[in-house]
Amino acid sequence: MNRLGAVMIAMLAMSGTARGQKPPLLSEDDVAALAQEISGETATRNLGMIATHHRQRGSKGFHAAAELVAGRLREYGLSDVVILQFPADGRIFYGTQRSRPAWDAEFAELKEISAHLEPSGGKTGQFVVAGDSVIQTERLLASYESEPVVLAEDSESANLIADLVDVGEGIKESDYIGKDVKGKIVLVSAQPGAVQELAVGKFRAAGIVSYAQNQKTAWSGDNQGAIRWGHLETFSANKTFALMVSLKTARGMKEQLGKGEKIQLHAMVKAGQHAGNYEVVTATIPGADPKRKDEEIVFSCHLDHQQPGANDNASGCAAILEVARTMQKLISEGKLSRPARTIRFVFPPEYEGTMALLNAKASSFLLPDLPPDERTGIHTPALPPPPPAGSASTISGTELAKRIKTVIHMDMVGGGPKTKAVFHVTRGPMSLPSFVQEVAWAYAEWVNEESYKYAATGKAEFPLVSPEGGKEPLRAEYSAYTMGSDHDVYQDSSFAIPAIYLNDWPDRFIHTNFDGPANIDPTKLKRVGFIGAASGYFLAQMNDENLEAVLRLVRLDSLRLVLEIAQKRKMVPDYEGGEIQRLEGELVRPLVESVTNYVGAPFNRGVPTLAQMGQNLDRNTEGMSLKRIGDGGASMRCYQRRTNVRGPMAVFGYDHFEAEWAKRGHATKPKLLEYEGLWGGGEEYAYEVLNFANGKRNAQEIGDAVSAEFGPVPLELVEEYLKALEEIGVLEEVK
Repeated sequence: MNRLGAVMIAMLAMSGTARGQKPPLLSEDDVAALAQEISGETATRNLGMIATHHRQRGSKGFHAAAELVAGRLREYGLSDVVILQFPADGRIFYGTQRSRPAWDAEFAELKEISAHLEPSGGKTGQFVVAGDSVIQTERLLASYESEPVVLAEDSESANLIADLVDVGEGIKESDYIGKDVKGKIVLVSAQPGAVQELAVGKFRAAGIVSYAQNQKTAWSGDNQGAIRWGHLETFSANKTFALMVSLKTARGMKEQLGKGEKIQLHAMVKAGQHAGNYEVVTATIPGADPKRKDEEIVFSCHLDHQQPGANDNASGCAAILEVARTMQKLISEGKLSRPARTIRFVFPPEYEGTMALLNAKASSFLLPDLPPDERTGIHTPALPPPPPAGSASTISGTELAKRIKTVIHMDMVGGGPKTKAVFHVTRGPMSLPSFVQEVAWAYAEWVNEESYKYAATGKAEFPLVSPEGGKEPLRAEYSAYTMGSDHDVYQDSSFAIPAIYLNDWPDRFIHTNFDGPANIDPTKLKRVGFIGAASGYFLAQMNDENLEAVLRLVRLDSLRLVLEIAQKRKMVPDYEGGEIQRLEGELVRPLVESVTNYVGAPFNRGVPTLAQMGQNLDRNTEGMSLKRIGDGGASMRCYQRRTNVRGPMAVFGYDHFEAEWAKRGHATKPKLLEYEGLWGGGEEYAYEVLNFANGKRNAQEIGDAVSAEFGPVPLELVEEYLKALEEIGVLEEVK
């Protein structure tokens, strides 16, 4: 038997959720209470109401959705229910996030104008120009009232009639050669923000019509009538408007223009940015243990999105809302004991609301109402009353971040068979080893087992099926770390909060007008809600009595990760160096520490068995090492993160690194930002290079770590990026 096979057998032998096992970690009574109470139908009804609102940052639609969610939380009996307010005006910063002014829209239409002659005499079908009337008609192509997604975010007001010019993708200067676009509307296949500087800034186009397509999946192009949401650059000096059309509409336009026909459009928009607020809905189930009630388990989602935004992300909001209702009801009825730690529910705008929450001073929560913006005439939503002084909602972001033990983040969790979604429990980045994802996977694997048993036989103790939902198995997958939602903020090294990321991918309707409530499966919402609720409730209760059970999961997770790295190694057989060996050496202790630190137990609790496991790993993985791509020279410079700026470098609508790099006169970016590895791209490498810079690893060791995580990367690219982070004041060298 080879070494890889030995590791696989060890993993199977140690699995804590083998077929036929009872529910993991919690008692059967607790599991039964959660499974019976949590309702896919209730979650689906709340989702449908959230999806009726066009939920742009700082907008009237977002405020209405926030009031809806806050109202439900109050109705369900939660504590400290409040809509926190953080000013957003384009000048205030929350860590690395430059606050984006609120954006509202009231009206937008795009019409095609055509003209024909109306005969006043003569034979039928013949026209005498003298005395004839020219009749002008307008055909409606896009309407904000019927489908708000047609208006790109950050569009400005406009009312003009102009010719349409096809410039292809529109992101290169060569796309405009021989085309006069000044004062005209350009038709582009790229996102409006990607063409804004060239089309409007350099070539003086008056506006943009985009038919940008969705994320690439096997179903891309199948929905010719789908309209993808679009966005312009928030901080561009070249303000304009952009309207989104379907591929079907765009192809008709391109065909007309290709024949030499003229297309004249009438664009009318009333929209614009204004000083406003990020709004974050939050509520709690207070903890019962005097020593641990200030520690928090946070359920997170993002409430903002274009209407309807059902799976992305009304589904995550509805799911954690249902978790809140279920837990509060069961605790009130005495069917669940009140948890030791506080459980908090958070509904922010994606990324930027989370950045504001974790960076703001307590005084930022208490704001006066803001006047209407005189230029657009669009009013900022009225603010709710401030939270009572001294409540949990008035602590600073820094203090809140210190309280949070784990985040359970849900972003797209309700996709049914129509969406083609696969449900994922996503591990954290390798820079932040934690057992918490293994807790969630234990429940997801158990739901896989129970739901398959029910689908295959019609019998299961816990089928977790909603009357109005499907009956197919869940088929959840345990996946390597991927970026793309608020879990990136929490797990950034400046906060270092472990996150359980529950998400669907792929989704054939994501970011389009077809992402509607009809695609959502109540059974899926029930199952995901259960996985989240069981994981969160266990973590809120966890104490040193649970160490043995959790350490069993840690042993399995360690083996699984080593096996994954070993499998990756087969793709690069010429490796011979330190990456895997170094990770193996660092693997066990941080995972065990993540358990013992959670409950305040000594590190040596349960360690002997893990130490033995580590020796077995050494034998089973001997020779499984990788070689760096580079000149063979090792950089011994160590870096650590400065505490002056908190958050990832790239956030939402603003790139902190890019902005600071440009201030220093640099015209080109570090090459790492555009590097494509075997399992990750520049964004992932950059995120983890910064996270691994903890003052203990030198540049070579950081390069080794990201190579094992995302694929081999030249050492000089890592060194170049580390020096760039030092130059902009994010890192400092440790002598």
